Amino acid sequence: MADVHLLGVRHHGPGSARSVAEALTVIRPDLVLIEGPTELDGVAPLAADPGMTPPVAALIYAVEQPHLASFYPLASFSPEWVALRWSLATATPVRMMDLPAANSLALHLTPKGPVAAASPEDDGGGSRSLYRPDAIGMLADAAGYSDAERWWEDAVEHRDAGPIERFAALTDAIAEIRAVDDRPDDDPDVVQNAVREAAMRRVIRGAVREGHGRVAVVCGAYHAPALVPADFPPASADNKLLAGLPKVKVAATWVPWTSSRLSLSSGYGAGIASPGWYQHLFEHWQNSSASGADVATSWLVRVAHALRRENLDAPPASLVEAQRMASAVAAIRGRPAPGLAELDDAVQAVLCEGSTVPLTVVHRELTVGHELGRVPDAAPTVPLAADLAAAQRRLRLTPSAVEEVLTLDLRKPNQLARSVLLHRLTLLGVPWGRPVETGRTTGTFKEGWALRWQPEFAVELVDASRYGTTVDSAASACVAERAQSADSLAELSELLGACLLADLPAGISHVVSVLAERAAHQEDVAALLMTIAPLARTCRYGNVRGVDVAEVRRILDATAIRACVGLPTACAGLDDDAAAVMRRAIDSAQTGLTLLPEMPHDDWHQALAAVAGSDRIHGSVAGRATRLLLDAGLVDREALAARLSRRLSIATPGPEAAAWLDGLLSGNAVLLMHDRRLLGLVDEWVSAVQDEVFDDVLPLLRRTFSDFSRPERREIGEQLSSGDSSPNRPAEELDLTRAGPAIRTMARYLGWEAHRD
Repeated sequence: MADVHLLGVRHHGPGSARSVAEALTVIRPDLVLIEGPTELDGVAPLAADPGMTPPVAALIYAVEQPHLASFYPLASFSPEWVALRWSLATATPVRMMDLPAANSLALHLTPKGPVAAASPEDDGGGSRSLYRPDAIGMLADAAGYSDAERWWEDAVEHRDAGPIERFAALTDAIAEIRAVDDRPDDDPDVVQNAVREAAMRRVIRGAVREGHGRVAVVCGAYHAPALVPADFPPASADNKLLAGLPKVKVAATWVPWTSSRLSLSSGYGAGIASPGWYQHLFEHWQNSSASGADVATSWLVRVAHALRRENLDAPPASLVEAQRMASAVAAIRGRPAPGLAELDDAVQAVLCEGSTVPLTVVHRELTVGHELGRVPDAAPTVPLAADLAAAQRRLRLTPSAVEEVLTLDLRKPNQLARSVLLHRLTLLGVPWGRPVETGRTTGTFKEGWALRWQPEFAVELVDASRYGTTVDSAASACVAERAQSADSLAELSELLGACLLADLPAGISHVVSVLAERAAHQEDVAALLMTIAPLARTCRYGNVRGVDVAEVRRILDATAIRACVGLPTACAGLDDDAAAVMRRAIDSAQTGLTLLPEMPHDDWHQALAAVAGSDRIHGSVAGRATRLLLDAGLVDREALAARLSRRLSIATPGPEAAAWLDGLLSGNAVLLMHDRRLLGLVDEWVSAVQDEVFDDVLPLLRRTFSDFSRPERREIGEQLSSGDSSPNRPAEELDLTRAGPAIRTMARYLGWEAHRD
């Protein structure tokens, strides 16, 4: 009869990992079974590769639908990782024994079968994970512990029994928890666990039939009572549960993981808040001579280094005091040695002077950490991911879990190539880089990027591989697909600009073709206007990148002419909502046209003049057109005052007048601050608005003036309160004699020669 040893663990538990290592050394099994999808058997040997550095995650995904995937994260302190590495190091056969991912993923894809009602947990990366209750956490909570690892250390590790007896006692305790579980048999989680445990028992039975004398089973503690061979149900009952499960074709590999992602509930469902602290514990527990005090002291030394890197004081004397305080707090709380909670309290009190702000540095840098694992080149990968890895090496762009800000000078070939790669990845849905400001420079030859690699990008790369085997070809094919499904000209124009930045000639050609066809049939003037700005940016930026944008310029010219011709007619009869859309479109077109001063603006200004001069056009749109003409120097102050007087006359309804005023003044108070006549006209109109109309006018006026800065509003108020804004007040004559000293001083600053008369 085979001797089956059940090692029920807490996933990602350093205490469990230490006990597993001790138990395996004592048992010396001839087969190790580990909770995990059986598909991982093919990639498990890679754990022994010198290029494999935790944290890492096993990734299993559906070949036809890569976004249907599961991550199985492992840190160096994960019991499963310890068992896997021990098996490989001792040449002991090792297998996975959980429900195959081909079945579990298919159950999420096609909700049929016994676990169809289960609600899978999303790990934040678009993947799915099975329900895995944290039984050890339940025991710790029942004992009044907020941290399961503290409970493990106090209740398990400090027992005199050996590791085998500890795990046996733990299995008995979990059996009591399961015995009082009153959930119905058809509960989704109950059904899901029943199916998984049936799959595990089937693997254990197979191992026994093969003649293995000593079998070590490393599984979640919650499952251990269901895997005791003496209590197995009939094999026929398990086979019935597993019969007829759907399947999909899957692939498995390893991907790098990060400390911060370990803190989330993911593949093993045991998200931990302090992976850095757990790593520290495990490293010290590996040395049997290390005591709790050694752990606390070395942790405080690391805390001091972290604080000093932030230019915060952490003198040695304070470290000694913090260590004493942590030990005292642990004694008060009945703990044999300080844990993370006691150390945090001591650090905050002694090193942070009671403030929680410096403690956030410790949490970010140490308690969680920034570690990013590595996987060997031998790990299976899709060609697209391999091409990206080669590009990263060629361009010296190393993925990191810590955000790094990169400023690129596009005049340098290598840095331009980096920019192109980041833009292509963004198009593929792999936003490794996030655009940021480059400082005060206004040139177009610099780009700023904030780089931070996320583990789930591995899934995005698998998904994007359906477009091609290289980043270039995949991005071009992706752009072609997006162009065909684009809903608007503006979306196509933005896509065209993205293609330009990503240096995708094939993509540009395809988008231009679709854009030309759609623009030729577009009758919506607002849509045409919204297309101008992205096209203009493409033309301007293309000159920097050395890309031929002649075809884009042709589309831009045709679009601008059609928009100008149709603008006056399109602006007639607009309601408030349509007027708001048209006004945004006009502002967008104006922004685009200013990017290309060489473009003829006569047609645009004529269209604006027709809109501004019509009393049949919504006030918001007409006022905005008037403002743009004023900024272009095509309306003088006298003509503006006349229009303002007419638009704000008693004959014009209050809301319509307020809308025109909003279009004229919105976002800029310079007109009112420096033209007393205009300010006076506005002031007189506001004062004359009838009470029954004022309630309708007030919200629009408040929106208009709230856009002004506080100093601008103060200046306007001071002018109104002093009476300087009266339109009938004569302008003060300049006293050149009194102004002479100031004029001569300014002339000297400007390098002009001042003459005395």
